[in-house]
Amino acid sequence: MNQESIAALHRLLKVANRDTGQSRRVADFLLSWWNAPTCGKWDPTDLWAVDAQISEDILMLLRGIDASRAYPDTLGYKAPFERLVREWRPHLIKD
Repeated sequence: MNQESIAALHRLLKVANRDTGQSRRVADFLLSWWNAPTCGKWDPTDLWAVDAQISEDILMLLRGIDASRAYPDTLGYKAPFERLVREWRPHLIKD
């Protein structure tokens, strides 16, 4: 992934770690990348419901995902994505 995509990912992770409607939409997008069959809920029309900068970051990250063909854990982001699962998909956490 290029530096622009990585910067977009970092900004999106910050948004996803908040508790707003936009945060939920960003978390849905990121978790769909992490594991679409289990965690996926992202709707592309969510781009209409977030601020323009967030939308641009999602599109930038999509380009990075396409270019790298990698999952976040293989890029060194396992821990932040596990936090997102705990926050936004707690039903998936097994005790």
